[in-house]
Amino acid sequence: MTNAIEVPLVIRGEIFTGQLHFAGRRGNEGFVTADVRDHLSALPLAQPSLLADLYDLKFDDILDYCERLGERLALDRNDNLRRAFALSKQTSGLSDSILEAQYRSIPYFFARDAVRETAELSVGIDYLEGWVPQPSDPALPTRTKIRAFGARAVHIIAGNAPAIAINTIVRNAYTRSDAVIKTPSNDPLTATAVAMTMVEMDPTHPLSRHLTVAYWKGGDEEIEAYLYDPRRIEKIIAWGGFASVKHVTRYLQPGIDLITLDPKQSGTIIGAEAFDDEASLDDVATRLALDVGSLNQEACVNARVVYVASGTDEQGLRRAGELGERAFRAMQDLPATISTQHKAIDASLREEIDGLRFASNEYQLIGGRGDEGAVIVSLSDAPVDFASSLMGRVMNIVPVDDVETAVRSTTSYTQTVGVYPDSLKEALRDRLAFHGAQRVVSLGTAVPIVMRSGPHDGIEPVRRMCKWLTDETTDAAPLIERARAHLVEPAQ
Repeated sequence: MTNAIEVPLVIRGEIFTGQLHFAGRRGNEGFVTADVRDHLSALPLAQPSLLADLYDLKFDDILDYCERLGERLALDRNDNLRRAFALSKQTSGLSDSILEAQYRSIPYFFARDAVRETAELSVGIDYLEGWVPQPSDPALPTRTKIRAFGARAVHIIAGNAPAIAINTIVRNAYTRSDAVIKTPSNDPLTATAVAMTMVEMDPTHPLSRHLTVAYWKGGDEEIEAYLYDPRRIEKIIAWGGFASVKHVTRYLQPGIDLITLDPKQSGTIIGAEAFDDEASLDDVATRLALDVGSLNQEACVNARVVYVASGTDEQGLRRAGELGERAFRAMQDLPATISTQHKAIDASLREEIDGLRFASNEYQLIGGRGDEGAVIVSLSDAPVDFASSLMGRVMNIVPVDDVETAVRSTTSYTQTVGVYPDSLKEALRDRLAFHGAQRVVSLGTAVPIVMRSGPHDGIEPVRRMCKWLTDETTDAAPLIERARAHLVEPAQ
């Protein structure tokens, strides 16, 4: 415990420390923080009407604040972020070089143009700024306006990449919402570091005072039964596995909207065009390496099972194997800011991979001797039975005679499908949607440079984060006249 890192509790412009110890992940010494139970009543906003100070701000005021904050979030000049980076190096599945690149990109998220573009694409600034008139029938007496309001929300965020914490804070700012962020044990300090910087910059600013960042062990009934109450919050945005989301549902009741961004599986469909010539095969191998290897395959968007229309005859299996060899080499050559050998492949996955060495009549195994990653080439049109557990830059190439096999494998648990070539993507995208896919991209672009605005996991989460209110202005006279006419009609 002597090496435990301090993770402060940040509540509405105030910083609290404590000595409550939590075990870390991956064998590190863990961290200490204040006991949230000692501050329970301060976590949620005391009254909904206290959101009003956010509406004294113009959108340009929000942009000004974000711009000033971003300037303070340079890794080399921010002690809070440096501590978060140091802890993440112990707890994250990402290698140090990838993490560093992620932390150095944080100021971009708060850049004026980036926030403006994100707000416009995800909600619409006009709707965030005021009441927007809607088209209506001139013959009808009602005129309608709509506005998006912020909400009191708890964000249960994931820790597989720092960008999740950063995006949550930015979204809370431009939607004029009130957030309680529950941090994960594999990234307990990134959101806290930004919140502490906000306090240091301006503790009384409305955007500082409408953010709380805390860590508590998931499932603590004393905390969650108090907090997950419609008198205190309106939205729960949950990133997490089945068990954690299932746990949250026990608190749902009218007045609380649950928005889930649960783990998904992503995959790839490669058409026969990949084998047209050597240049095409090399291009496809590099694209595939990016989709699998970026972020060390720690994200939901990373490909795991790769369906390849190479054919399943002897020549087709050779083609699939050749693609696997080239993709493995391309993955080893990816820049260290994008992908490296994994810190520690899961022991059970390593056992599965090693077991395939004794099944050479069913699988071709490329790599997998250490933490460099591996390519498993199925010698049939079926993936390995542990496909859902693939991680650490391990892919399964599955040769097929027809891409319809790949389409039928898509389910509601499928998030991103990378497709080559683009003409095949356009041909398949509707059917992939019918089967449950939520994002269809060009091969090699499954892992975006930054988290884009717009749909995610089949919903528009930022629009869901808002409360959408309608203002209807109606000339009541025609309605009254109609009612009176109805009342005086003689009985039939």
